Amino acid sequence: MEREHLFRGSALNAIDAKGRLSVPAFIRQKIERRSDEKLLVLSPHPTFQCLVGYDANYSAVMQDKAEKRLGENPDPLAELEMQASLFAGTVDTIYDASGRIILPPRLKKRAAIDDLAMFVGMGGEFQIWNPQVALTCEAAAIRAVAADLLEERGAV
Repeated sequence: MEREHLFRGSALNAIDAKGRLSVPAFIRQKIERRSDEKLLVLSPHPTFQCLVGYDANYSAVMQDKAEKRLGENPDPLAELEMQASLFAGTVDTIYDASGRIILPPRLKKRAAIDDLAMFVGMGGEFQIWNPQVALTCEAAAIRAVAADLLEERGAV
C-alpha cells in the first residue's frame, strides 16, 4: 500500500434524523484511491468499543497480517478467532453521491454510537467511535482527539 493512501486525520460528524452519517472527505478520498468502489467495509473492533473501517481491497492485507501473527504452527482455535474477528462481523456499506452512509444497526449498537460519530485515521484503516466512549478509552491519543473535537463543536 502506498504511503499517500493511508488514512490520516479525524472528524466529528452528526447522525441526522434519518440515520444518515456523512463520511469525511479524507476517508472517501482514500477509499476511492485504494478501490474502485464507493464502499466501506465496517466491523466491530476486536478489543475496543468502536468500529474499524477500510476499503474492500484491504481485506487481503488484513488476512496477510493475521497469518503472519499466527506463525508457522497455527493453533486451530486462534485461527478460528482470527478469521471470525476479521470477516464474520464485517458489513459492506456503500456511500451515496453525497458521501453518506447508514450505519448498520448491529454495528451502531456494538460501538454505542448515538448522535455523533468520531472518525479517526489509523494508517491502513480508520476507526469510528462514539466520542463520549472515546473519552474513556485507555489510549490517551484517542481521548485527546475526542476532547478536542467535542470542544471544537461546543459539545463538551
